[in-house]
Amino acid sequence: MIFESHHIEQPLLDYIESIFYYKGYRPEHSIERVVPTGHIFLIIELDGIERHTYDSKTLEPNGSFKNAWVSGMQKKFLSISAHQNSEMLVVQFKSSGAYPFLHKPIYQLNNLVVDANTLFGGSILELRDQVLETKAVIGKFKLIENWLVDKFGYDKVPDLNLVSILNQLSTNPISEGNNIVSTYPKTQKHLISQFKKYFGLTPKIFHRVFRFNEILKQIQNKQHLLWSQIAHEFGYSDQSHFIKEFKEFSGFNPQEFLQLDYNKGEPNFFPLDRQG
Repeated sequence: MIFESHHIEQPLLDYIESIFYYKGYRPEHSIERVVPTGHIFLIIELDGIERHTYDSKTLEPNGSFKNAWVSGMQKKFLSISAHQNSEMLVVQFKSSGAYPFLHKPIYQLNNLVVDANTLFGGSILELRDQVLETKAVIGKFKLIENWLVDKFGYDKVPDLNLVSILNQLSTNPISEGNNIVSTYPKTQKHLISQFKKYFGLTPKIFHRVFRFNEILKQIQNKQHLLWSQIAHEFGYSDQSHFIKEFKEFSGFNPQEFLQLDYNKGEPNFFPLDRQG
């Protein structure tokens, strides 16, 4: 498998978390669950394979996507297809970074996967054609970098107060949430509306998502876990609250999660029908 990531520089550095390319992916499963991370993704497939999303309970297909699509800000887990010999070019926007490129309120894409053509028009398909024609990975990265710079709206950059609060929520414990949002110079109602417009989710939901992802990092590859201790450490009111939120974001209760060895692989992707 080939996997390469792009070195991002200004003016994209403040808005793009990562740009990466892979080819020859050969998973041992066909459906995987993705937990919310607080990011929006632009995915360009380069293999001609149609992808699917699935109903969270029945695992019946409920959406089909090809060429290019955008995965909006998710509040809960998403089940998606995984294919042999996949080839993709992916842009991961920072939690505060998508609005200047999408030019529309981010909350309108919450919990959705959307055909990128409906957001960007024909330019995204033209970009895909150019990427397909370019053999060198560095050339593919340059094409998408130039396209992103062209789409960037300098007049649509979120206020620095908003970005600061979001960044603090991503790095501070849940107990600090009220103190962090209280630094906003306007009303809490205004803060929430601005968060939804520029970032998609409310400050409280972002803080919960960030906390859950930190838990996944903390428990990765650990052999023995005391869930009650983890629940206390991360500020849950009790263990039942912790279990409820764990299941909301991952689809599994903590014990099931461990029994399936999901803490031994990628912290945000869990195979649902792993073979062997």
